[in-house]
Amino acid sequence: MPPSAAFWRAKRVFLTGHTGFKGSWLTVCLSELGAEVHGLSLAPPTSPAMFDSCALSSLLASDTRADIRDAAAVQQAMQVAQPDIVLHLAAQPLVKASYVSAADTYETNVMGTLRVLDAVRQSSSVKSVVVVTTDKCYENREWAWPYREIDALGGHDPYSSSKACAEILLSSYRRSFFAEAGVAVATARAGNVIGGGDWAQDRLVPDFLRAMDAGEALSVRAPGAIRPWQHVLEPLHGYLLLAERLYQEGQAFADAWNFGPAEEDCRSVGWIADALCELDSRASWQRDQVPHPHEAGLLKLDSSKALSRLGWRPRWHLHQALRYTLAWHHAWLAGSDMLALTRQQIHAYWQH
Repeated sequence: MPPSAAFWRAKRVFLTGHTGFKGSWLTVCLSELGAEVHGLSLAPPTSPAMFDSCALSSLLASDTRADIRDAAAVQQAMQVAQPDIVLHLAAQPLVKASYVSAADTYETNVMGTLRVLDAVRQSSSVKSVVVVTTDKCYENREWAWPYREIDALGGHDPYSSSKACAEILLSSYRRSFFAEAGVAVATARAGNVIGGGDWAQDRLVPDFLRAMDAGEALSVRAPGAIRPWQHVLEPLHGYLLLAERLYQEGQAFADAWNFGPAEEDCRSVGWIADALCELDSRASWQRDQVPHPHEAGLLKLDSSKALSRLGWRPRWHLHQALRYTLAWHHAWLAGSDMLALTRQQIHAYWQH
């Protein structure tokens, strides 16, 4: 089932990271469901950015520009919003960037999460909180079977490690403060998301589209690496379903949750590159011979818990996700109404 418009209508939602890629898509989803969205984020992280291309500020009840490490700013914004639900997406989300700015990555992903949780503790209105981490929070042993929510946390690179730290932090806060206060808090771990409107550096599909538009071949650094690829709407659907159940049923759903693709959509980087070349004749790629920092070679998620308890399951296969991503990008190049197109893709997903 799609998210419940009857549930979300007029709900006050505090959304961090609303100017980012996932946050922008989630802003449109919440608006379509009739929620009142209060955003807190830095300025859009790229130029161009989906937030600007879709003129999303018009959909917000409030748009606070602040760093989530700023405790006073986060608490003030939450007190003004008086939210029913908090969706925490703000983060430093890139593996390679975490090697360059390790301290900033830990401060944003760990202390920023702490500031959000402390603001929730000071709020009398919040009932449901979803904190988004990552599939990379697991101690990756490069084994063939998918990781379950009960597997060990860890992380080789600073980004992955920082997200594992955020998971441990939230688990402590849940048991120390939130369970007794009646606030249901969960974490969500998603796979490698793709979709229109992502212009981040050092992500395969945005890098591919930039190279394609420039008439260049993309240099791919790890074509054999296998990842759980999925369209951005897949995990966002999971976050919304999880927030609903947390609000309605409380601590029974206050836990960690995986939202990953079907087994057949765990594909190699080279497979994605080849598929994009098949979908657009302008595209080409070559193997990058330059050394790069360590990244995991194999990663899969087991989402059976979300399937059995939330009724969530992937809707679009990977080829569909790539086609919708390219369609969004081509429409943007053509100067189309991107908010209207984004809404069309959301409803196509919900009705699939």
